[in-house]
Amino acid sequence: MGTIAVLGSTGSVGTQTLEVARRLDLDVVGLAAGRNVDLLIAQAAEFRPRLISCEPDVADSLRPHLPADTLLVTGQAGAEEVATLEVDTVVAAITGMAGLRPTAAALAAGRHVALANKEAMVVAGPLMRDLAARHGAVITPVDSEHSALHQCLLGEPRAAVASLVLTASGGPFRTGPADLAGVTPEQALRHPNWSMGPKVTVDSATLFNKGLEVLEAHFLFDVPLSAIEVVVHPQSLVHGMVRFVDGSVKALLGPADMRLPIMYALTGRSGGLDTAPLPLRGEWTFEEPDHDRFPSLKLAYLAGEMGDLAPAYLNAADEVAVEAFLAHRLPFSAIPEVLRRTLEAARPGDLTWDGLFAADERARALASEMVERLARAHAGSA
Repeated sequence: MGTIAVLGSTGSVGTQTLEVARRLDLDVVGLAAGRNVDLLIAQAAEFRPRLISCEPDVADSLRPHLPADTLLVTGQAGAEEVATLEVDTVVAAITGMAGLRPTAAALAAGRHVALANKEAMVVAGPLMRDLAARHGAVITPVDSEHSALHQCLLGEPRAAVASLVLTASGGPFRTGPADLAGVTPEQALRHPNWSMGPKVTVDSATLFNKGLEVLEAHFLFDVPLSAIEVVVHPQSLVHGMVRFVDGSVKALLGPADMRLPIMYALTGRSGGLDTAPLPLRGEWTFEEPDHDRFPSLKLAYLAGEMGDLAPAYLNAADEVAVEAFLAHRLPFSAIPEVLRRTLEAARPGDLTWDGLFAADERARALASEMVERLARAHAGSA
């Protein structure tokens, strides 16, 4: 029986990871979550992990309901303790910057990390790769697109690779409405194909999620940004492709089901889940992204070209802007404007851990100021 620890166990990827663990009869040794006490209690009762981490302010509500042999730890240090448990795989599924330190802790402990926290590679890719190299850790991507690329690249000489191709569904607003200023969070959260958390779903609607994936692929596979393509594939059946210098293309196809890349990351194989068969009939389409309608994708390429701390500025700005949009404080169409202005204000600096977190803090302050200005301007024009 394999052993795992799940960081972000109550989130979308975390809960689907536990579905796979249940099917494969894996031993869930540790769980790290935030404040979803009810779900964490249910997970603890079923999997009986040795260690659970939660936010300090909900610990008293959680503690009386845990199995007698389960230890409770809290906060950032608690999540890092779960991340360094002696297990076969640590699933890093805490979203956003909050997942960076636990992911780094797992790599520093030499663990195999099934990486679902794309921000870890986006803002700290060189640092994460250095940790993995120095401590003998292994990173296997969980994102469906990067899992597809990882599988397509296996056994292929790098000199034969011409480019990587990421597919995007296009999100809920691919074909309309023409004016995106008035779309609501409820509309943005109705993704046509995938079941994901709110942040990722909104990022998919702006195509910024694909921008993050471009940066993740850049650092994860050590491929130039100019050799990473994005195509819109509304059917979400082709998850990733690799172009080779001889003109051939290798692709990975499959249902739009996150449990498939999760299982591959945990086991290194496909099969074992009862998913609907892939339809091999019908129309499969591929389109160029509409950069005028969805400018956030190009901003991600720009941040990657700027390098160093620029991706951290862009990522922080997006977290602030999406939170404001979900709270009905910022129009959907203003999200890329917050990203653009924050990136323009980015200070140059070397990518170090201290520099990274300082840049993140400054970017959040800048983005918050811009959100307030844009919100006031939007209210004044309404």
